[in-house]
Amino acid sequence: MVKISAVIITYNEDKHIEKCLESLVGIADEIVVVDSFSTDRTETICQQYDVHFIQQEFLGYIEQKNFALSKAKHDYIIALDGDEALSDELKVSLQKLKTNWKHDGYYANRLNNYCGQWIKHSDWYPNKKMRFFKKDAGSWQGINPHDNFILDNPKKSDFLKGDILHWVLDDYSSHIKKTENFSTIAAQAYYDQGKRSSIWKIIYRPAWAFFKAYILRLGFLDGLNGFIICVQTYNTVFYKYIKLYELQKRNSKT
Repeated sequence: MVKISAVIITYNEDKHIEKCLESLVGIADEIVVVDSFSTDRTETICQQYDVHFIQQEFLGYIEQKNFALSKAKHDYIIALDGDEALSDELKVSLQKLKTNWKHDGYYANRLNNYCGQWIKHSDWYPNKKMRFFKKDAGSWQGINPHDNFILDNPKKSDFLKGDILHWVLDDYSSHIKKTENFSTIAAQAYYDQGKRSSIWKIIYRPAWAFFKAYILRLGFLDGLNGFIICVQTYNTVFYKYIKLYELQKRNSKT
């Protein structure tokens, strides 16, 4: 039976971190929490569990997760955020996996809870995530704030039954703030990678993002919350390309 390190990054997650830690009991042989100096009760709650608690100034989503991964002592990893937990079905799958771990990594679907509703459509479900893997089989990559664990050999992967439960947002105001924040981070990351905006991208890409999520991926079936999510998907892309355009203009003058 393999030994598993659960690795979690946190910042002010006292609403959900206990659900996360409780779901790992009996599954993980070690729990590592890397916290960005939370000002709420996150640390106090973690101290109630057998947790290796490390405080680290936030480095960026990708960088923080790679840092956290380096602190795990076991070779097999469960990677979660502080607002995520394992469903009962996924816990059963992981118990079986511990006795017969064959692949470099395993995907599971993430099920998002938005303002009290589990979202079953749009870009939010099925939301396939690589969260169970051998530590040396890949790394966290992507464009901040969107991180993904990428295997060195993607063919050496499989899929687990059960969901990663994600309490993503509790109210609409928080979603508006997150849209603003994430679009700023994404615009800067795009600019640093040499990506550029244009009038055409500002018009086309947000519209396509909304159409794909709301129509093609059936976001309308999630009712009002489905519509709001897809509108904010539009806004995130729209703001990202406007802010990227602004960065281009500002830096062309220097």
